[in-house]
Amino acid sequence: MKNIAILGSTGSIGRQTLDVVRSHPELFHVSVIAANRSDELFEKQIREFEPELAVLSDEAAYGRLKERYSGKTKLAGGRQAFIDAAAFPDVDRVVTSLMGFAGLEPTMKALDAKKDIALANKETLVVAGELVTKRVKEQGVSLLPVDSEHCAFFQCLQGEQRAKIEKLLLTCSGGPFRGRKREELTDATKAQVLAHPTWTMGQKITVDSASLVNKGLEVIEARWLYDVDYDKIQVVVHPQSIVHSMIQFCDGAVIAQLGCPDMKLPIQYALTYPERQPSNFERLDFWNMHDLTFEKPDTDTFKGLKFAYEAGRIGGSMPCVFNAANEVAVGAFLQDAIHFLDIYDIIEQTMLKRETIVEPTLDELMEEDRWARDYARTLLAKVSK
Repeated sequence: MKNIAILGSTGSIGRQTLDVVRSHPELFHVSVIAANRSDELFEKQIREFEPELAVLSDEAAYGRLKERYSGKTKLAGGRQAFIDAAAFPDVDRVVTSLMGFAGLEPTMKALDAKKDIALANKETLVVAGELVTKRVKEQGVSLLPVDSEHCAFFQCLQGEQRAKIEKLLLTCSGGPFRGRKREELTDATKAQVLAHPTWTMGQKITVDSASLVNKGLEVIEARWLYDVDYDKIQVVVHPQSIVHSMIQFCDGAVIAQLGCPDMKLPIQYALTYPERQPSNFERLDFWNMHDLTFEKPDTDTFKGLKFAYEAGRIGGSMPCVFNAANEVAVGAFLQDAIHFLDIYDIIEQTMLKRETIVEPTLDELMEEDRWARDYARTLLAKVSK
C-alpha cells in the first residue's frame, strides 16, 4: 500500500485524486491532506480519510476548523506548515495539485525529503524547470506528470528512447473561442470564457485554456520533462480532446495516447506507475466516434501561446515573469476588473519591462515572482473596465 500526500486536496485535481483513492482503498492510504481555505469541504475529507496530518495554509480557515474538529487527525495551519507537510515522514508519493507559483516551495521541500512527485502543478516546472529537474536527479526520485498531455507523452515513451524523439505533438482543445478572431473577443464575458467545451476544471485553468496560456505553460513544462528543444514541441488543436498527445519519432512513426477527457486516468497512472490497475472510468466507444480533427493554433488571436514560446526560449527568469503576470491578470479578469484580451497586454508589457536573470537561484525566482506581480498590478489601473 502506498502512503500519499495530497497538496491541494479541495481543488479539482485534489478531489479527483481522492476519487481514485476511494476506488482503490487496498492500494492507497492518504497520510496527509493540505489545502488553502475551504475548511468545510476540508473537514469532510478529514473525517472520511482520517489522515495523520491535515493542514490549511489560511490562518483564519485553520482557526475555524480547529474550533469544530476534535478527531484523531493532527491539524496545522499557516503557509510554512503547508510547505512542511510535503516532507511528512512515511509518505511515498506527494501529489502536488495546488494552483500556480504557490506549488514551487512545497515541491522543492518534498524533493529535499526524497519523495516521489505526482506533478499536477505545471507552474513548478515553468518557473524553475532547471532547478527542479536537477534536484530530481540529485535525489534519485521520480517526477511523474499528472497533466493529461504530459501523461500521454510519458505513456507513449514506455519502451522507447528519448533520444529518438523527433517531435512532441502537444494537443489542445482550442477552448471555447476556437475559430474566433481578436475583434470578436473584445467583449467576451466571464461566463463565455469559463464554458470549456470538453473539460471540467477550476476557474483559473479554464481561463488559461481559453487564452491558450495553459497550452503555453505545458510547452515549457514539456521542455523540462522530456529534455527537448522548443523547436521540437508542436501544438496541435484537437477539439474532441480524445488524442491527449502524440510523439513523432526519428523514423516518422507517430505514437498517440487516446482516452476520454477525464483527469482521473492520468492521476491513477501517476499513482500506480509502473503498474496499471483496473478502473471504472468511461471507455472510448470507437463505433460511435466519427471525427478526429486537427488544426494549427491561431497565435495572432490567442497570443498567450506565442508569449510562452518567447519566454521559454529566452529562458532564465523570464518564464517566471510570464507566469506571474498571467496569474495577476487572470485573477483580475475573474473579479470582473479587466477584459479578457487585457490579459495578453498585461503579460506582454510585464515581460518587456524586465531584464532576464540567466541562471536564477530559488531566492531570485521568488523575487522575480514578487516583482512581476507588483508590476502587473500597476498595469491593471490602465486597462481596468
